[in-house]
Amino acid sequence: MSTMAPAFPHRFDSGAAAAPLRITRRGRIVLTTLITVPAALLIGSFALSSAPATASLESGADDFAYVTVADGESLWAVAERVAPQADPRDVIADIERLNGLEASAVSPGQSLAIPAAYSN
Repeated sequence: MSTMAPAFPHRFDSGAAAAPLRITRRGRIVLTTLITVPAALLIGSFALSSAPATASLESGADDFAYVTVADGESLWAVAERVAPQADPRDVIADIERLNGLEASAVSPGQSLAIPAAYSN
């Protein structure tokens, strides 16, 4: 029985200088994708994990008081009655915003919430 050494078609010479590594266009795309996708996911997870702001139409009981619209009274008159020292246009805007009014028309007997700044 004889022993034979395997014959390799190419011999690697350990003394030869290695060719510089070159990256192809497809390789650059893959490398860029492998770097940017995890970075984008990490940034997105930080952005989504922060506590979201919540809005509510409900207010605490100390934030406003109620007044009733008298017969023949307009929103301007209500504003002058509850806050004589303030500009009626500002008071009307606050009343409309607090009550969700689309227009400044009010009805007799209607109950309106007045901001606490004007009810004192």
